[in-house]
Amino acid sequence: MNQKEVLGDGDLIQQYLNGNEAAFETLMKRHKNRVFTTIFFMVNDRYLAEDIFQESFIKAIRFIQAGKYSHENKFGPWMSRIAKNKAIDAIRSRKLRPTVTDGEGTSIFDFIGYEDAKAEKDMIHSEKVNYVRSFVHKLPEKQKEVLILRHYADLSFKEIAAMTGANINTCIGRMHYALANLKKMMDKNIMYSK
Repeated sequence: MNQKEVLGDGDLIQQYLNGNEAAFETLMKRHKNRVFTTIFFMVNDRYLAEDIFQESFIKAIRFIQAGKYSHENKFGPWMSRIAKNKAIDAIRSRKLRPTVTDGEGTSIFDFIGYEDAKAEKDMIHSEKVNYVRSFVHKLPEKQKEVLILRHYADLSFKEIAAMTGANINTCIGRMHYALANLKKMMDKNIMYSK
């Protein structure tokens, strides 16, 4: 077994600070998928997600080189928090709306059973997608954040708690309220549209 594979994140950071560039590369590879997925599901744009991913690791490198990193072996949650904050900044500055997908990566907006067909079907599908997105967008920020990170970035409540600074029970509560609020908004809208 390779020594780098068994080293903790803190050890890899120390090796990087001692001049071993490969140690940081190992660290980045270890956390790449989760960090990128978190960003991508927040911004729903592959190119923007790649930019944010690079900016996030550059920021991490600067913090580490400046001696400001003090999270021991919790590099993953720390890195995810940096990436999440950069993604939120991008969403705010570009007024993007989050995309919500299930655990298999299927957009919940595709639940309609969309088929490539007539322009009218395309238009109806587009309206339904916007309909669901509008409800997700109306959720309180903290509920929306937990909803996206849990179900659509596939993070555990423990990871979400570490990333957001809230305790696990608070995160679970926010998820519960987010789902309840989505259901209420949809039910209310269906009731008024009849």
